Amino acid sequence: MSSSHLIAVFDDETGLVKAVEEIRGKDLQIEEVFTPYPIHEVLHAMGNKSRLQIFAYFYGLFGAVAVLAFLYYTSVLDWPINYGGKPFNSFPSFIIITIILTIFIVTILSLATFSGRAKLWPGKQHKSYDKRATDDKFVIVVSKENTDPGDLGTIQGILKANGAVEIREEEA
Repeated sequence: MSSSHLIAVFDDETGLVKAVEEIRGKDLQIEEVFTPYPIHEVLHAMGNKSRLQIFAYFYGLFGAVAVLAFLYYTSVLDWPINYGGKPFNSFPSFIIITIILTIFIVTILSLATFSGRAKLWPGKQHKSYDKRATDDKFVIVVSKENTDPGDLGTIQGILKANGAVEIREEEA
């Protein structure tokens, strides 16, 4: 299924941020914004909220409990060794490895969650609207199917007024 997009390219981030805020202020939809580096004003204006930090918190909680349970099981229940007169459940000796493994678990599970949510997998073909967006340009993509024809003119006017150096229509 082919789709049609309106693509605007900006040289600097100030024009991009103003254009995104104006378009979103008029309750018009922007499909995606591509920038060479993160711009927090664009993230806030787009209204996309990530719940990844909530997942990461619970991954950390799960990881810490799982590591402590594993260490307790191996040190106290399965293979108790009396060394140096310490009790079997010597909690201070568990702290460092618990912290390290909790960070490792949070990192791996957050990466897997992000990759799954973003539908990233090996061999997936990526659609690049403008290859310069990874170098030095800022790109706004508007889906023409999800926008009324009258609103497209408004969006083009906003993009031109805020300094878009290139506006084109593209079939994907």
